Amino acid sequence: MRDKREVKSEFEEQVVYINRVTKVVKGGRNFRFTALVVVGDGKGRVGVGTGKALEVPAAIRKAVTNAKKNVVHVPLLGTTVPHAVKGRSGSGRVIIMPAPKGTGVIAGGPVRSVLQLAGYADVRAKSLGSNNPKNMVDATMDGLLNLSTLKKVAELRGKTTREILGRED
Repeated sequence: MRDKREVKSEFEEQVVYINRVTKVVKGGRNFRFTALVVVGDGKGRVGVGTGKALEVPAAIRKAVTNAKKNVVHVPLLGTTVPHAVKGRSGSGRVIIMPAPKGTGVIAGGPVRSVLQLAGYADVRAKSLGSNNPKNMVDATMDGLLNLSTLKKVAELRGKTTREILGRED
């Protein structure tokens, strides 16, 4: 028989932003809350979701559910990204760059959340343009989805990794 205790999720979750939105109606104002949440397992899987509800906990719960539906796999090269990449969403732009071991995650708020939960330990990122949390998170995800590994590139070109690197023995 199943216990009523909470089942431990494989994903770690982090609330990036909570906003109170107001709808003005004839009888007054209706307040609701929106939540932006990032989930990840620290092993290359990360997702972003939003939720809206009358109360903050309900909005977070909805956002987490939405984020788990949108989980994608991103390439890891040890503890950093395989190569520098740019991501864009709206007017928000992010540049994500590899860093040597021991550097840590050097990135601003929303971008940091996505990179840490994806499993990157040594990476640098620069946010440009809009600093809207939703745009920053989406731009980071866009950049991570544009990453490719050496193996993937070799496969696309129909070559071996040795041929790509120019090491023909």
